[in-house]
Amino acid sequence: MPAPKVLAFAGSLRKDSFNKKLARVAADAVRAAGGEVTLIDLKDFPMPLYDGDIESSEGIPPNAKKFKELMLAHEALLISSPEYNTSITGVLKNTIDWASRAEKGEPPLACFDRKVAALLSASPGALGGIRSLLTIRSILSNIRVLVIPEQQALPKAHEAFGPDGKLLDAKVQAGLETVARRLVAVTAALARPA
Repeated sequence: MPAPKVLAFAGSLRKDSFNKKLARVAADAVRAAGGEVTLIDLKDFPMPLYDGDIESSEGIPPNAKKFKELMLAHEALLISSPEYNTSITGVLKNTIDWASRAEKGEPPLACFDRKVAALLSASPGALGGIRSLLTIRSILSNIRVLVIPEQQALPKAHEAFGPDGKLLDAKVQAGLETVARRLVAVTAALARPA
């Protein structure tokens, strides 16, 4: 059976984002667990704010189409999200909103239907951005994504990474590996013929 394909990204545009660092470490953990990972940066897919008038007059923007194509080519999502004002970032919500829009002849929520997702967060704060994960879980669960219960929040993220970009705390690394293994196992199980 082919390795489950996982699309990994952070819900941040900042170059030195802690969540981009966490997504990279998590992508390595998914590979070690037997998954195939495509790690992307949302900065490479700039999209206008979702506007129904833009969609009606111009269709889905080119970068939203490219992002949707990537989603359709993968069975699972690995998302590392910052917490902005106890919720998710505008860029992550906007990306989800554009990806949820159907092209002509495409079934509703084609990019999300039957996907499996794992959620991570990193923050300099004591809670590690965990409050954002509740919002993402709610959004994705309501658009046909199976979000695994395992998740990882990384507090004090400004102290968590070594110069090589790896996590310094072995317990945090082990937690991340648990999330990665479960994401790969659930995705592989759902891909098997009934």
